[in-house]
Amino acid sequence: MSLNALQIFAGPAAREHLAERGLRPEDIGLIPAAAGGPKGLALNGLDRFLFGDWLPQSRQAVHLVGASIGAWRMATAALAHRGVADAFQVMAEAYVTQEYDVLPGDKRPRPEGVSRRFGEILAGIFEGREADVLAHPRFRLHVVTSRGRGGLLAREGRLRTPLGYLGAYAANAMSRPLLGRFLERVVFSDPRDRLPLKLNDFRTREVHLSRANLRGALLASCSIPFWLQAQHDLPGAPRGAYWDGGITDYHLHLDYRALQASGSPLVLYPHFQRQVVPGWLDKALKHRHRATAFLDNVVLLSPSPDWIARLPGAKLPDRNDFMALDTEERRRRWRFAVAESQRLADEFAALVQRDSIPALPL
Repeated sequence: MSLNALQIFAGPAAREHLAERGLRPEDIGLIPAAAGGPKGLALNGLDRFLFGDWLPQSRQAVHLVGASIGAWRMATAALAHRGVADAFQVMAEAYVTQEYDVLPGDKRPRPEGVSRRFGEILAGIFEGREADVLAHPRFRLHVVTSRGRGGLLAREGRLRTPLGYLGAYAANAMSRPLLGRFLERVVFSDPRDRLPLKLNDFRTREVHLSRANLRGALLASCSIPFWLQAQHDLPGAPRGAYWDGGITDYHLHLDYRALQASGSPLVLYPHFQRQVVPGWLDKALKHRHRATAFLDNVVLLSPSPDWIARLPGAKLPDRNDFMALDTEERRRRWRFAVAESQRLADEFAALVQRDSIPALPL
């Protein structure tokens, strides 16, 4: 179904549910949040409505699983219950106003400087509030990271890291499971409830999220190789180098079907596009962009092409804007996208009043 700003896609089981019963907050058992850097700003209005107005109308526990900016968004949702003033607006402004120094002779900021500054941004929001995130009465946060394996990626290094990622790229091109020889998915999960999914599609570890490792896990989940430094030896987790969760799970194409047997059987996925791409290294592998049975019970919300065409440059914010635009223009464009995202929320709010909702196939 395509409205003016919002598109609704769904897997077969989810389409049947929407057609017969519409969508109610008590239907939702899990919300994924993709990697994608500044593109996530386009979902800010939806996030504010979902977590501030709509989901509070129900009582069930809801699992929030995110990678990279998606992990930051979901941690923000878990933080907001303690009365943090408009937490998602605070997050958006922190993201929009980030700025990194380029040293003389360099073409872009150095990874150590970006990691240091980004860590300060996260500390400004979450330091001293880690217990609040982990004590949310309903939300269960799960932060996805990518941990290096083997002789090359187990630690970060000037030569070993490029060679390791070259090997990871080649392995992934042959078979996604082969990527597991170089990287594994590590999920930092709320200790009260493990992630209720079968994670046997890819080499995976699960560890407890804690006050000691929350900010480190968030920073690791956002640590794009070569742009930020890897985070090493996070408390309570296996030793090693941890990078952006989007490398192994770009759009969190996980097996969500186990939720169908629960009282809240649907996955609600606010996303910036229709395709749910498995890993960052799969972006160029179009045959891996197709929906699978993993997504049978997923309801996916995404901006329509018409809505995107109204944005400055007729595109979503992206990481290249740091290099292509001056700071003032980049911030103007990104703030415009955040403001326009309220239209997505308004259309969703009208949609969930219906008793039957048509959706396009994923």
